Amino acid sequence: MHLSIVIPLLNEAESLNELHDWIVSVMQSNRFLYDILFIDDGSTDGSWEIIRTLAATNPNVRGIRFLKNYGKSQALHAGFRQASGDIVITMDADLQDNPEEIPEMVRMIREEGYHLVSGWKKKRYDSLLMKNLPSKLFNWAARRTSGVRLHDFNCGLKAFRKEVVDQIEVSGEMHRYIPVLAKNAGYTRIGEQVVQHQARKYGKTKFGADRFINGFLDLITIWFVSKFGKRPMHLFGALGVLMFLIGFGFALYLGIDKLFLNPAGRLLTDRPQFFLALAAMIMGTQFFLSGFVGEMILRSKRNEQRYSIYDRVNISESVQNVR
Repeated sequence: MHLSIVIPLLNEAESLNELHDWIVSVMQSNRFLYDILFIDDGSTDGSWEIIRTLAATNPNVRGIRFLKNYGKSQALHAGFRQASGDIVITMDADLQDNPEEIPEMVRMIREEGYHLVSGWKKKRYDSLLMKNLPSKLFNWAARRTSGVRLHDFNCGLKAFRKEVVDQIEVSGEMHRYIPVLAKNAGYTRIGEQVVQHQARKYGKTKFGADRFINGFLDLITIWFVSKFGKRPMHLFGALGVLMFLIGFGFALYLGIDKLFLNPAGRLLTDRPQFFLALAAMIMGTQFFLSGFVGEMILRSKRNEQRYSIYDRVNISESVQNVR
């Protein structure tokens, strides 16, 4: 069994050596073939120099360095593209994820047939008000919206079959919703394992309160994409037709009333129903056109650059900036 361990990081120089030694110890004691992929997301604290040193002493260590900070989703995307193992493990670099949980996750995938196993930090060592309560609210909303029954969507420690990471597209800040992306791609056997959460040993957290706001906005996005991402006309077209029919109905009523029932009455422009009808028809047309444009966009392929790689170690030089 060959494992690829993908570790995105930003300014975690103090923890990298200890994390590397811990992972190697677990891999060797369980006789796993492995490679460790460190994805340096624009660190400025010397993290890349440590990665280069680790790669020089351990041929199983590989690294990619971004030109600047692009975000965790982009780092995971780069790691997934380079992962070659039968099972891909993701974990954070801050020593809050325990590598000793990996063998059980691997067992669940191999013996119980899961496509993906996600960690659940049931007991957390984070601030109750700033992290625990918002996290519980966020996870509740994610469960209700996505239908994926996980307690901890944002746990960095996860295990995937290789074909899962090959099929999903992690972009923006969608790393929180990788299980949802996997489900949408057809990989529905998603398991959960209670994992040990450890207090941060070095440095400070990179996440602020804004991640919860962004997380809920991303949740709305992924709900829309999963429901209507491949058929936007079904939503916008239906809303557009409905709004246009409502407006047209008002306009038809006003026209009949003015021409046949009450020709001596007020001018149409003096009646609020006229403006309601006009607004409804305009909105209906805009909704319909939005759906049409969405369908056209789906049929075109964009090839924009997602991130620029500044340096690499033990990675083929043929790997260019990823589009």
